[in-house]
Amino acid sequence: MITAIVFVKADVAQIPEVAEAIAALDGVSEVYSVTGQIDLIALVRVRNHDDVASVVADRLNKVAGVTSTETHIAFRAYSKHDLESAFAVGAE
Repeated sequence: MITAIVFVKADVAQIPEVAEAIAALDGVSEVYSVTGQIDLIALVRVRNHDDVASVVADRLNKVAGVTSTETHIAFRAYSKHDLESAFAVGAE
């Protein structure tokens, strides 16, 4: 599984609509609105690098209201906090 973190700048007047459109794309697992130099962070989880290109270059970049993106490929995951907490529910 390949994880790509995509920083998205969007038209300020369309941020909620852009976020929803990106979240609806196959391969996008999560979209966060954030503070700072970018407007949204999208997590893309796919099987291979060609799929990253398909999601980001072919679809995400073409969502109306997206003005620019910056994509980072994750090499390793060091925190399993989310998985551990999900499986720990009701374990006590």
